[in-house]
Amino acid sequence: MVPDVSTGSDSRGLIVYLFGPGRRDEHTDPHIVAAWDMAGAPDPGRNPAATYSQLAKRLDHHVDLRTRELGGKKPPQHVWHCPVRTAPGDRYLTDAEWAEVARRIVHATGIALEGDEKACRWIAVRHADDHIHIMATTVRADGRRPRTNRDGQRAQAECRKIEAEFGLRRLKSGDLTAPRTPTGAERAKTERQGQTVTARQWLREQAYAVAAAVRTEADYFTVLQSLGIKVKTRLGSETGDVMGYSLAAPGDTNAAGEPVWYGGSKLAPDLSINRLRELLPDQEMADHPRYVADPTDPWRRTTIAIHTARTVLDSDDDAAAQGHLAAFGDALYNIASATTGPHRAELRAAAMAFNRARRSATRADHQAATALRKAAKELAYASNEPGGLAIALLFATMHLARAAAKWHEQRGHEQQAAAAEEALRHLQAGYQQAAPPVLADLARRAPRAATARRFEQDVCAALPDHADRILADPTWTALTTTLAQAETAGYNPRHLLAEVGTQRELDSAEHPAEVLNWRIAARPNRRTQAARSRSTTSGTPSMSATPRPPATPAATRPEERSRHR
Repeated sequence: MVPDVSTGSDSRGLIVYLFGPGRRDEHTDPHIVAAWDMAGAPDPGRNPAATYSQLAKRLDHHVDLRTRELGGKKPPQHVWHCPVRTAPGDRYLTDAEWAEVARRIVHATGIALEGDEKACRWIAVRHADDHIHIMATTVRADGRRPRTNRDGQRAQAECRKIEAEFGLRRLKSGDLTAPRTPTGAERAKTERQGQTVTARQWLREQAYAVAAAVRTEADYFTVLQSLGIKVKTRLGSETGDVMGYSLAAPGDTNAAGEPVWYGGSKLAPDLSINRLRELLPDQEMADHPRYVADPTDPWRRTTIAIHTARTVLDSDDDAAAQGHLAAFGDALYNIASATTGPHRAELRAAAMAFNRARRSATRADHQAATALRKAAKELAYASNEPGGLAIALLFATMHLARAAAKWHEQRGHEQQAAAAEEALRHLQAGYQQAAPPVLADLARRAPRAATARRFEQDVCAALPDHADRILADPTWTALTTTLAQAETAGYNPRHLLAEVGTQRELDSAEHPAEVLNWRIAARPNRRTQAARSRSTTSGTPSMSATPRPPATPAATRPEERSRHR
């Protein structure tokens, strides 16, 4: 059951909408199911002789009194409106049940406490099977305003109780950090235009993807404009600095043909200009020349940073953990951007799903997650997708998403935990698409039998408690290839197995050899590192990497600009 509290100043306009046909003739049998006084509230739905004006006059009675007392000045935003909708699949409630819902909501929110004869006047109108609209004028009989602080949160809490008592689907409680949902008008407009997502949702996803990839505030606005998105900034009168910004989707206009603007903070709390500045490096860092001797480095560094984030979530530093979750949200977008395989759609869906899990009421320490954010930004400009290492990174994201869901669940962040679980399902689906061919290729390139037997001895010596399960794992043959590659790269297989085997417990792993395989695959080549170190010491970088222009990450490719998806 979902309540959606808002305020306005046009009570008569709202009444006309509630009892009218709706924007698409979807309002059927509009009528009052509950009110401050069922005997005294005229019901246009049940009394054809009554008019909207008569009902509005009765509902506005106390506002009129207060207006006269204030010398003609109406209280601001004096109309309180709260649609309450059951979840898809729920049973239909009777009028009597909806009446109880309405009375409990106005009591919980402070609009009309039970037994308070001077409470605000209100009505609850039902014009569809699955929802009601509660409307009130927020002026009491004694001329005072009701105490409606945190009314949205209190309405949510009451709905959770009603769901349990009425046997309805139990939705997740929020913490006021969720982005604004599209309005009914926005959804109707989207349907008329034959699109699948609203302009607000499309802009939010584009803004997240661009913010994840760029390095400066200026690049953020430049890339958005390259996508055809209109950008309007608000400048300080004295400093000329950007104080805020708004975005408009291509072709999204109002009835007058003007762009429909959405402020950054209205798209999502962490897309405000101040929050973005916390995440983007300064210009000096962005302009600093970077040398990449190995094009796989961004993939490897991101994998290592994600493993580090997993450790942080196990610590007692909630601020650092929240910072890493925000950075992980960026990383998911950039991993999807750098991916070219058929599983890219699942990775993109995972990034979108994780947006609700990337923030909570816990204040984030973004500096703690600098390494993950930097590595992810490099990945957005990576020029290739190394097969095994890319799968190792995807494997690491699954474990971090699962840990994120657990972290949120332990702290009572129900919506965030559910979002992390949804992201995990998409990551698992992507992994199932991408991993089998890579594992099969590793198995085909297995070393000679003598080498495999030596690796078996190494497993028994390094991980005796897990050896039987590792050797019986169907992916053991693939692991022998990875161990042979690691040995060639300068590692002692036995020592390496002991090290990666103790990074995290293996008891719960369904395929322990598969877990070990990807942990080892993420390790850097020691011989290459040594050669690079000698080259750097001599003053000659082995390869200079020029970052690609901001408009080139996959999130900004032309084929992804349309909202018709």
